[in-house]
Amino acid sequence: MKKVEAIIRKSKFDEVRDALHEVGVNFFSYWDVTGVGNEKKGHVYRGVSYSTADIQRRYLSIVVNDDFLEPTINAILESAGSGTVGDGKIFVSTIEEAYRIRTKEKGGSSLN
Repeated sequence: MKKVEAIIRKSKFDEVRDALHEVGVNFFSYWDVTGVGNEKKGHVYRGVSYSTADIQRRYLSIVVNDDFLEPTINAILESAGSGTVGDGKIFVSTIEEAYRIRTKEKGGSSLN
């Protein structure tokens, strides 16, 4: 089992969610987060300068069986990208074990 963590633009969340559902990832958790990125300049809107040092993003946490790893990553890469700085990052780590509390199932079957 793998844990896929992705930090994406909030504006791309709906597209990413739909792309994940299309490949069969029907459950994941997400949070609104603030981070600091490489973009250092501010933006001016109606004569007022706004800092972009603190960037609003959405953090996704997805646990999948090993055979779902590539489709999950590809779905995020294809739907979250805009080709500009700040599109986000994907991190993959190994999950040792998973349990479903209700049925006490363990292993990969507990994810379905």
